[in-house]
Amino acid sequence: MLQLQSDNLLIKKTLTELIESPTSVDRIVSDFDYTTYHLSTPENKTKLLLSIGTKSWKDLDKYDVVGKLNAIYGQFQTDTVEPGYNYSIYLDLEEIATKSQDEQFEIIESLSLLKRNALAAPFESALEQYEKLNAEYQETGIEPSSNNSSIIEINYRDEESIYIKSSFDRVTVIFSTIFKDETDKIFGKVFLQEFVDARKRAVQNAPQVLYSHKEPPLEIRDLIKFSPNEQKGYVTFVLFPRHLVPQKKYNTISHIQLFRNYFHYHIKCSKAYMHSRMRFRVNQYLKVLNRAKPENEETVERKTATGRRFLER
Repeated sequence: MLQLQSDNLLIKKTLTELIESPTSVDRIVSDFDYTTYHLSTPENKTKLLLSIGTKSWKDLDKYDVVGKLNAIYGQFQTDTVEPGYNYSIYLDLEEIATKSQDEQFEIIESLSLLKRNALAAPFESALEQYEKLNAEYQETGIEPSSNNSSIIEINYRDEESIYIKSSFDRVTVIFSTIFKDETDKIFGKVFLQEFVDARKRAVQNAPQVLYSHKEPPLEIRDLIKFSPNEQKGYVTFVLFPRHLVPQKKYNTISHIQLFRNYFHYHIKCSKAYMHSRMRFRVNQYLKVLNRAKPENEETVERKTATGRRFLER
C-alpha cells in the first residue's frame, strides 16, 4: 500500500523553481481536507507570500496554533494575514538563494509541512495532557479520573471530525467518517479488519484499532446525537506509551493525521483496480464472441411456391 506523505509536493516544487529562478506567480494549490494554499508575489518577483486556509482553523485556534506556527516559521513571520486565509508567511527568495543547498532544502521541506504543523497543534496539546496525567499517576500511584481530561474535537471536513482524549496511560484518537456508497462501506470493513488482523499476526507494537458502524464509541457518546439512520462509521486508535515517547511523537502525529485520507484513498484505488479488471474481462469476452462469428458466409437465392425470391444465408 502507498503511504501518503505529510508534505505537499506542489509547494515543494513551486518553491524550488522560484528560488532557482524568481518570477511573478499567483498560484492556488489545493490539498486534502479542504485546505488551500496561495502563493503570490504582490510586490515583486523576489518577495513571495505563502498563505494557508483550512476548514478546521477555528478548532485549531483553541490550541494556540498561531503561536506554534510562529515558533517554527518565526523568521518568515508577517504582521498581516492575507484576506480569505488563516495564516501567512513572507519569504525573501533572494535571501534564501544565498543559503547553502542543505539550508534551502530544510526551508522548503519545512514550508511544505505547513498544514501538518498546523493540524499538529491539538495533538500536541493532547500529548501534553497525557504527560501531565502520567506524571501525576507516577507520583501518587493513583489513577487520575478520566474526567480530568477534556475531549478535543476537530471539525476538519463536512460532517466528519477527529476526537482526541488523553488518559494517564493512553491517548485515544477517534475518526468519524461517512461512507456515501454501500460499496465503500464494504471495502472499508475489509481494510479495517486487515488493520486489526495485522496487529494480531505480526505487528504487535501497532496501535489498537477498533471500528464501529453508526453507534459512536463510549468516549464521545455524550458529544454526538446518535441516529440509527446515519451512515457514519467510527474508527478508534488507541495510542499507548510506546507510541508517545519523545523520539516517536513526531511520526505518530504525522501518521495519525493522514489516516482518513489514507483510508479513503485506498478504497478508491481498490475500486478503480476492480473496474479496470472488469473492463479487461469484458474485452476478453468480446474477442471470444468476435472469433465465434462465421468468416465466410455464402448467400443462396431461394424461391417460394408463389415465385417470390429471397436470400438465405
